[in-house]
Amino acid sequence: MKRNLLHILIAAALLQTACQKDLLEKGPLDAYTNESLWTSQAAATAALSGCYKDWETSFNIFYMDAVSDNSYSQWPWDNYQHLGNGTSSPADPQTVNKWDYTTIQRCNSFLENVDKVPMDEALKTRFKAEARFLRAYKYFNMSQLYGDVPLVIKTLTVQEANSVSRTPRADVRKFVADELTAVAQILPEKYEGSDVGRITKGAALSLKARMELYDKNYAACIDDCKKVMALGYSLYPSYTDLFRQAFKNNQEVILDVQYKANEKDNNNGDVGIMPSSSFGGWASLSPTQSLVDAYEMTNGKTIDDPASGYNDSNPFSNRDPRLAASIVYPGLKYENKFYDPISPKAADFYSEGNNSPTGYIEKKFTAFLSDYPDMWNTGLNIIVIRYAEILLTYAEAQIESGVIDNTVYAAIDAVRARAGMPLVDRTVYSDVTSLRNLIRRERRAELALEGLRWFDIQRWQIGTTVRSGTVYGTRLGTVDAVTGATVFTGDHVVADQRTFNPLRDYLWPVPQKERDINKNLAQNPGY
Repeated sequence: MKRNLLHILIAAALLQTACQKDLLEKGPLDAYTNESLWTSQAAATAALSGCYKDWETSFNIFYMDAVSDNSYSQWPWDNYQHLGNGTSSPADPQTVNKWDYTTIQRCNSFLENVDKVPMDEALKTRFKAEARFLRAYKYFNMSQLYGDVPLVIKTLTVQEANSVSRTPRADVRKFVADELTAVAQILPEKYEGSDVGRITKGAALSLKARMELYDKNYAACIDDCKKVMALGYSLYPSYTDLFRQAFKNNQEVILDVQYKANEKDNNNGDVGIMPSSSFGGWASLSPTQSLVDAYEMTNGKTIDDPASGYNDSNPFSNRDPRLAASIVYPGLKYENKFYDPISPKAADFYSEGNNSPTGYIEKKFTAFLSDYPDMWNTGLNIIVIRYAEILLTYAEAQIESGVIDNTVYAAIDAVRARAGMPLVDRTVYSDVTSLRNLIRRERRAELALEGLRWFDIQRWQIGTTVRSGTVYGTRLGTVDAVTGATVFTGDHVVADQRTFNPLRDYLWPVPQKERDINKNLAQNPGY
């Protein structure tokens, strides 16, 4: 993943040989040449599989919430901590580099060469649409994180790669929108058998709707959401099981990263990074008190509402069921024991070893560790887009357009009802301001720890409010090992201190090593 532009945008012949051999892992290093690769349908299929390799990873999805107020990454070498606390810099070796053209180059090479292949033309057209989507996805993500990025849609010589300049973000976004519109007309609505997991029409329309929401293009967003809503997706009945290995590829999944234990590279599929030491993990990611506090009470009121019934001495009682489905908190029974990060000398005490420094551990994707005989080698697919997001995206676009009708309430109600929460009180949430607050809170609860919160902070421009200051965790106290009864007697623990510069931190720094190679790459403001 961490390759610089020079290494990635290199001469076409070299890339088409070396890249394909590496990512396809097809025996000897000289198994394919550029001349032999494009001679059969089987070879074209293998080349397209190379485009799919690492187009997205579970590691990226898991860790992106650590850039937000939802989660804290305690190990700086995981390369997300500094982005989360505002201390990253262009030359920081512990800042993840997503200025990454690997997938883009593979797709460019594929699209330039696949027409040479004698194969079924309809299948070839679909293959090209899949590659175009994967390239568009990478450009969407990079333009979201860095703003202006070089828009490269052909293989480049070394000289070209070392002199390319940044394309205005608006032009990159137009390219992505045009590509997604085009491929949505080509891609099938669903696949069968071994093709399940490939890019679909729904994936193209959903990514386009996500981008349109982020760019405040609400009319287009609403239109694309309606198209997705007509494709037959539905909410999976169980919020907990939605993220379990046994129930993957269910009717709510629109786009995901496919994994298979022992076969697909599982270095990105590990779930052991989340549980703390007594469960065999490292607690690399720790939910924050801020996220815990965002969940409503079961009566639909926020915990700061005097009428909510919230009790600071019993803070997890009568809370939105998605809290217990997503986060392991003190006193919750998990893997046949009551989790205790707050009692001194407890195995999971927050300040020791590989334990969570906030006292909370991620449960989403790891609700049942027994699902995985080996936490470091799993077949768990990682969801990138699901139908609940589309419903909330539609509702938000309608609200921001000032169009509050029954469809808005119906979309939000469907998500809340599936979670076991009451329907929206229309007497309380009846105007744009109140509904805006509701939909933002609903997105946070529903999509927590799925890698989307930072993008919401970025587009709502709320970084100064939510991503600066102290990162708190649970209060200290005791947990009864037999009953799980929890008594809080101490203050909230402190995990980190964060700063946020609104003139800088809404975009990531262009990695200095890229600018050292290519002097035409300007840096983002403030870095």
